[in-house]
Amino acid sequence: MKNFSFANRIQNINKMKTQEFDLVIIGGGINGAGVARDASARGMKVALIEARDFASGTSSKSSKLIHGGIRYLENMEFKLVFEALNERTRLFEMAPHLVHPLRFMIPLYKESRVGMTKMGMGMWLYDALSLFQAPEMHERLNAKHSLERMPAIRSENLLGSYIYSDAYMDDDRLVHETLRSANDNGALCANYVKATGAQYENGKITAVTCEDQVSKDKFSIKARHVISSVGPWTDQVAQSLLRDWKKILRPTKGIHLTLPKHRLPLTSAVVMGAEKSDRIVFGIPRHEMIIIGTTDTDFKESPENVTTTPEDVKYLLSITDHYFPGAKITAHDVIASYAGVRPLVQDGSASEGKTSREHTILNDDAGITFVAGGKYTTYRLMCQQTVDRALESFTLEERVKFAKADTAKPLNSYTSVDAFHQAQSLADAWSKETARPLEDIKLLTERYGLEAAEILEKYSENYSYWQLEAAQAIDATMCLHLSDFYARRVPLFLADRNHGVKHLDEIGAVFQEKLGWSDQRLHEEKHNLTAYMAHEVEWKKHF
Repeated sequence: MKNFSFANRIQNINKMKTQEFDLVIIGGGINGAGVARDASARGMKVALIEARDFASGTSSKSSKLIHGGIRYLENMEFKLVFEALNERTRLFEMAPHLVHPLRFMIPLYKESRVGMTKMGMGMWLYDALSLFQAPEMHERLNAKHSLERMPAIRSENLLGSYIYSDAYMDDDRLVHETLRSANDNGALCANYVKATGAQYENGKITAVTCEDQVSKDKFSIKARHVISSVGPWTDQVAQSLLRDWKKILRPTKGIHLTLPKHRLPLTSAVVMGAEKSDRIVFGIPRHEMIIIGTTDTDFKESPENVTTTPEDVKYLLSITDHYFPGAKITAHDVIASYAGVRPLVQDGSASEGKTSREHTILNDDAGITFVAGGKYTTYRLMCQQTVDRALESFTLEERVKFAKADTAKPLNSYTSVDAFHQAQSLADAWSKETARPLEDIKLLTERYGLEAAEILEKYSENYSYWQLEAAQAIDATMCLHLSDFYARRVPLFLADRNHGVKHLDEIGAVFQEKLGWSDQRLHEEKHNLTAYMAHEVEWKKHF
């Protein structure tokens, strides 16, 4: 694949200043990345700008699940669940290194809102809506067998449980891999470029005005059409571009906690029903940590102000303690937390949990298409529909020329299903050839498929594992800062008890070498990283 580095960022910005584009996309989360990939695959000339780091908003703050949404059946959102389950099947093929099957348990108690019979009907419907393409069909377990399967679960008043299939993923890396695919198609993408306004002729947008957040250079990008895919910032951006915009969002806040795997021995993911409410909290085992989340409360502030509060932590810990009383999880067991804002579209629902996860695509006569809402799982379909809507502003001849592309194919050739399994089978041989620990090679192949061989060949044999990751992040994902690396390229901040600080000097050395940092700049980057970490877990001071 083509390089997608700091040097490419500078080249891309220079081209943005002088060329005209069919589409200028504002927002570099999963929707912006998906739109860029879809449109560039159709042969459209595409520019994408992101005000911060790619995936730094909602797209790295999810529950990190690819799922149909079992609870949406209760809201009668059958179309949404059907779409999500079918997109889940596609994502297994598109990105097997990022999307992994996972079994889920729903324990049911005498006091649960839903009984065994009704839940059983929901399970059959869930499997049917997936066209019976789930990795495994659901199981019904009585109380005894449920406890045998998940010994840590609360036994008091347990009626039984259901086990079903969904998936977990690396949400931030899915954005980066989608952007890499768009970059291969010729899309010009740049992070840390903020849209500040627009230029108009005869009521139509002709250019997006921008500011490079690194150089502070101001410039404009000529656009035939603009797509806003900024998630919870939709109303803010729309108000900066249009005079008569009426707010469409009902943003809600969601926070997650991470735990060491040994503190909560889960044999599968667990769906904790929060018994009396319509919220669901998940306990999700991953290869490197346990994730507990999420909350779902209305959020009125600007999205960049979202943070985890002591009350959020107490809420999640109380639910975890209710389902796993023997584990005696406390705030001191929590490694880290993360908070994000969901860009839900206002639909008049009485509660946050009842607000639909359906997406909305709006065309404005000024030449802007807005996409908001939706589920991570359906991003590919949502982005395809967004490009289709944007093309309504183009001539019939252009629409024919920009035909639909196959965006269900693998994100890159290194990680097709066959390539991914081939890489894993070669791990032993690569370990012997490079004299590197087999554990490191296995992790590389799990994360990069056959690209692991190129990474091993491209970078110094003296690099540690985390230095290899740092070099790959800089060259292949346009990673500019240490905090971006720790937060969105690797799970060091979230999964390591010391947040990976012990690797900071070796990782910093790679950034300094590849990005030409002075010692003073490296010191500033380390300071900014520690400040970021302290801010994310500031709630710990209250426990």
